[in-house]
Amino acid sequence: MSGRHGLRAASALVWVLLAVVLAVALAFSVSKGGPLTPAQRAAAIDAVLKCPSCDGISVADSSASSAAAVRQVVLARVREGQSDQQIEQYLVSRYGPSILLRPPTTGITAIVWVVPLLAAVGGLGGLGLFFWRRRRPAGSTVTSEDRALVDRALAAHDHGTAPVPPGP
Repeated sequence: MSGRHGLRAASALVWVLLAVVLAVALAFSVSKGGPLTPAQRAAAIDAVLKCPSCDGISVADSSASSAAAVRQVVLARVREGQSDQQIEQYLVSRYGPSILLRPPTTGITAIVWVVPLLAAVGGLGGLGLFFWRRRRPAGSTVTSEDRALVDRALAAHDHGTAPVPPGP
């Protein structure tokens, strides 16, 4: 294996290993390690709800009485067995969509979620294309005259003389 092919293989191996490490890290970050207790579920829901009487603070972080009331409602509904979506829908019907700290992912607000993802994918694709084109060898071919010129220059270098210019 020549040096250039060995370098390409090593580079490809590094990228494959990086992709494997990234996939494993994402798998571990997504796994929750088992079912959540009702208190843990309620705390997770509280973290995505905005305090009705505060400015941009979650229900989980607020000490306001309205936040405490929302926390009690959430915990009671979790204990009743309602899903996270059912609890959020109830609170939205009671307080309006501003109770949610994260915007909904439907309708026009979906653009807020999709555009950055598309920009990231496009940017990574552009970088990949740039580096792929940069690695491709040039499309020029070496002629016999080019080889003769190099041979003359090498011969002149070995003998310590000036290279002989090519003839007409």
